Amino acid sequence: MMLGITQKNKDGWVVLELSGEIDMATGPQLRQTIVQRVQEGDIRIILDLSGIDFVDSTGLGVLIGGLKRTRSHGGDLQCVGLTKPLKEMFKLTGLDAVLYTEDSKEDFHD
Repeated sequence: MMLGITQKNKDGWVVLELSGEIDMATGPQLRQTIVQRVQEGDIRIILDLSGIDFVDSTGLGVLIGGLKRTRSHGGDLQCVGLTKPLKEMFKLTGLDAVLYTEDSKEDFHD
């Protein structure tokens, strides 16, 4: 499956609305998008995962890598719109302890 990425700006944050799957095949696309945004100075990124059906270990690695990249440049990466299965995966992997998450992009904190 393909990964759809739509970019918007909201209150000084870049919002990447994602759809599809984040896996071994599509993870590099998301990684490159995050790298490009940070290189262009967009160091505060929100990933809207409400349209994501599946995330594998490669996808989790991309999320962690994106978090490290933004924070190393003085920014942050937050995830919003997690489905119940994604919330459970974040909790099981401990990602919920290091990556700020909210139910919707309207709920994120600055």
